[in-house]
Amino acid sequence: MYINPIDKDKVAENPGLLPYPHNIGSIAVKPEDVGKIKSRALSSMYEQTDAQLLQIQKQLELLVKQANEIKARKEISEKIYQAKMSFEPFVGQIYHLYKKEDEYSLMMIAPNEWGRSKNEKLEFISSVKLLVIILGR
Repeated sequence: MYINPIDKDKVAENPGLLPYPHNIGSIAVKPEDVGKIKSRALSSMYEQTDAQLLQIQKQLELLVKQANEIKARKEISEKIYQAKMSFEPFVGQIYHLYKKEDEYSLMMIAPNEWGRSKNEKLEFISSVKLLVIILGR
């Protein structure tokens, strides 16, 4: 007859199914705090989605800025096409848009080139480089 040298009071029949360690050398098994795990996962999700929303917000701000720059360029272009000119413009040259009362004028003289002869009622609007020939002038 075989006698088991291990005391039955100190050993479990199915140690792998126990919710706690079954001997001194076992790794400590602690019950998981499900609430803590969910809280960390939720915090991580908020952090990721907030970062993505911030990135989209920055992209939208850039698009709005670009749209406003195009709108301003369009307004200046309209004023240039309505402006009086007393010369033949050439592509690639820089010209200067001025306003006097309600009338726009395109000139070759830059704001810093006027000296004493500048008319005080002449308001500088913008400097532009001609990229397209203006027809009908």
